[in-house]
Amino acid sequence: MPIERGLQYLRQMQRVSLKNLPMPLEKTEKWKKAHVTKKKNHLSNPDENTMKAVMSKKGPIARNSLPPYGIDPIQAEGRLPWILTVPKEPYYEGVEEGRQYLPMSLRTLQRLIDLRRVNPEKPIDLPVLCNTKLFSIQPDQRQFGLQLTDEGADIFSTPINLEVQWVSSELAIAAIERCGGVLTTRYFDPISISALIDAKKFFERGEPIPRCDTPPINAIEYYTDPKQRGYLANPDLIREERQRLAQKYGFKLPDPSKLSQLFHLRKDPRQIFYGLEPGWLVNLKDRTILKPTDKKFETFYHS
Repeated sequence: MPIERGLQYLRQMQRVSLKNLPMPLEKTEKWKKAHVTKKKNHLSNPDENTMKAVMSKKGPIARNSLPPYGIDPIQAEGRLPWILTVPKEPYYEGVEEGRQYLPMSLRTLQRLIDLRRVNPEKPIDLPVLCNTKLFSIQPDQRQFGLQLTDEGADIFSTPINLEVQWVSSELAIAAIERCGGVLTTRYFDPISISALIDAKKFFERGEPIPRCDTPPINAIEYYTDPKQRGYLANPDLIREERQRLAQKYGFKLPDPSKLSQLFHLRKDPRQIFYGLEPGWLVNLKDRTILKPTDKKFETFYHS
């Protein structure tokens, strides 16, 4: 059997002839022609064999090193950044300039109240929520505060005076007002955010309380909208929207005359802390407040 199988292999093998015998120096001449042709056309039509022939003695592959950042190793000799080799994606144009808001659900807020980490008998704003150490806001990363989400809207049951920077849905507003609470959406610029997230550290620097800037052009419509409970909206329109939302979700609003003073507290558009005006200096060591007396400073901080 092995002999017959070997003879069968010999019958199928190719016969030796002058056509399949290599000629002297034929391999060297063919290799030279292919090397010159591939070296000229390697940028227009690169392939694996071309790059091996061209970059075998120089470049990052031959020296076992990486090219600079943004340079494709396969096209390192042409120094073409990889960002230029892919198509343009205009879908995320301007996303790096957008404002970011950390999410805070109603479930988390109710849990903070139940654990007495937040006092519902006082206004709840950004400094109060940041003092819980559950939210780490970074103004240098274009984070402009907290966003209230409607997760846990069915279990929220505490009347509060809440101030956030963004509201995700109408259901979150209805959950606050169903319990007899008040919600306000408020804008803070990055300088004000830096002072609010760590008030003690800011007061220790001995700087006057900054005045809050007005919202940018692309945010004015949101903060003047009574449906979003914007702090720049008309109070009469806000009362109408509160009544409309109560009829939509089937609950009754409390009588405004019977509400405590807590639910009537509001900040001035230039004010960032409750009870502290812009331009004041807070001395933590002596527990005193220094107020400017020059009318120029008062006009600047309240204009």
